[in-house]
Amino acid sequence: MKSQIRFEDMGILQGELGGEASVPDLLGEQILQNDLQFKLDEADEIFEGYGRCQNAYPYRRFNCYSRELKQGIVKTAVLENDFLKAVFLPDYGGRLWSLWDKKKNRNLLYTNDVLRFSNLATRNAWFSGGVEWNIGIIGHTPLTTSALFTSYLEDDYGTPILRMYEYERIRQVTYQMDFWLGEKDCFLNARIRVVNFGERIVPMYWWSNIAVPEYEKGRLVVPAKKAYTFRNGAVFKTDIPIVEGRDITRYQNIPKSTDYFFEIPKEEPKYIINVDESGYGLFHLSTERLQSRKLFSWGHTQGGKHWQEFLTEKAGDYIEIQAGLGKTQYGCVPMAPHTAWEWLERYGAIELEKSDREDSFENLRDKVTTTIQKKKMGQEMETVLHATKEMAKKKSRLIYCGSGYGALKNKIREAEGKSSISQHLEFGECTEELMLWENFIKTGELGKVDVSLKPPAFMVDQFIYKKLREGIEDRYKNNWYAHYQLGIFYFQQEEYQWAEKEFSQSAAVEENAWAYHGIAVIHTIDGKKEEGIRAILKGMQMQKEDLSYQRDGFRMLQINEAFAEIIKAYEQLEPALKEDKRLIFYYIQALTRQGEYQKAYNLLCADGGLLVPDLREGELSLGALWRELYEKLFGEKKEVPSVFDFIAFE
Repeated sequence: MKSQIRFEDMGILQGELGGEASVPDLLGEQILQNDLQFKLDEADEIFEGYGRCQNAYPYRRFNCYSRELKQGIVKTAVLENDFLKAVFLPDYGGRLWSLWDKKKNRNLLYTNDVLRFSNLATRNAWFSGGVEWNIGIIGHTPLTTSALFTSYLEDDYGTPILRMYEYERIRQVTYQMDFWLGEKDCFLNARIRVVNFGERIVPMYWWSNIAVPEYEKGRLVVPAKKAYTFRNGAVFKTDIPIVEGRDITRYQNIPKSTDYFFEIPKEEPKYIINVDESGYGLFHLSTERLQSRKLFSWGHTQGGKHWQEFLTEKAGDYIEIQAGLGKTQYGCVPMAPHTAWEWLERYGAIELEKSDREDSFENLRDKVTTTIQKKKMGQEMETVLHATKEMAKKKSRLIYCGSGYGALKNKIREAEGKSSISQHLEFGECTEELMLWENFIKTGELGKVDVSLKPPAFMVDQFIYKKLREGIEDRYKNNWYAHYQLGIFYFQQEEYQWAEKEFSQSAAVEENAWAYHGIAVIHTIDGKKEEGIRAILKGMQMQKEDLSYQRDGFRMLQINEAFAEIIKAYEQLEPALKEDKRLIFYYIQALTRQGEYQKAYNLLCADGGLLVPDLREGELSLGALWRELYEKLFGEKKEVPSVFDFIAFE
């Protein structure tokens, strides 16, 4: 058949994502890669910690989702030829959801049977399965549950090309992904282009996160002899495949959840392979720009198994094989101003020869690498990358829209007398939510914002903040929202005294929960517990029906050890909010700290055990709480029941 592109709807069981949080995540989510020590050689150059962000601002969290599954419909974009069928999810970060080998009638990826959100991303909500395109900051992309601009075009031979793109607000870059299947292609082509159109160096991060089945007796092939990993909070380099007596490329040997970042020599082809016992599986190959490959395993403890079950319904277990710009995910890579980075990735099937299936890792690695080199597969991909450079700059026909932030950035650059952020990517017009800021850019007037409603869009642009700073003593003096936005700007610069001044002025102009939230965060950070508690309690009283606000408020009360206040606040909640599992968890923790062990234990174990939908990756408090309560009540230590066990990491 001739290569096709289709835009269709797909039915799937899914949880309700819910809306964005009303307040910015100023405290930040726990990101495991952000809290490490490094024990490396002076020649390793992995940019330790470079580009870390304390939060995902200006993006708001999705933290009010539900685990209850209902039949739903999602948009898909489908590429298909005689050999492969690729299904993408434009509304969920452009995720490559499945890749079917039509000759074998097998899916080369791990595809979840549900969309079930859990707290693993920089904006909280994340779901497992497929290939996730991670850009910008360390961790799962801020756009993983967001719609991308989706369009299509054709090359000079009539091959349909699927294009998805967006403006990434933290690094202020554009990125586009062009996908195609030529009529005779046995591999899906993914051509990525990231453009820093600005005037400053930015920390850049990209990892293509590929979920694949954890096959029984499965194994990896990768052209590496060493890998970076971490244990007990420290990053170090180790020989592979044998680590502590286990062959980690036979990934079912891995006891606990961990990462291995494979060090691929510059002269070697950049690939990774995951195959089952029969030698069949996925082959991923890229051009040189993606220099590293990674294995992530949940491990094989009770906690690791529980995480696998927590993320799906019946799709089974998976591992992740990833490809990235940096040697590891422990830092970003500096990207020069006025620069475009481009690379080509290919995804397809491989079947090892029968004689190779039980060969040693070393022999298999060398044989596969030699075959790739002899066939000059890497060089051919570099040639295709270069040959499609002009195609990548052609305009395309828009099918679905993304956010309005690219359009707003274009308005800013127009006001600055600069060119648009892209000459060929269409970003449309500002959405209704952004009209306030579009008018501000044009006229300098900042419209009135109702303090009782969730604040409109947050900004992260020097042009806007410069205008706010210049007018804050006169033109915007009596605008609570101007002071609030300026307070967030100073907060992001870690100028906390100035931030507190602006938040306080915002509340003085017009009392509002949003400014009190900012004040509470600052005092939580600087250790002024009583001031922080007072501020957040004021805000919580003003936003009694706002679940996301209450969650943030309870979180700050818990950090500030305001256990009596948590108990009182929970017992005064609106009835609907009392059912929220995260708020119940804070309540149980507070009861425990106040010595009400039996009541806390009964609540924790009710209905088969408390299920906290947004339990954070690496958050061990649920199992620790059960263990503490059990020992207090029954005077003995006992293994944590599986329902409370999320301990997968070292």
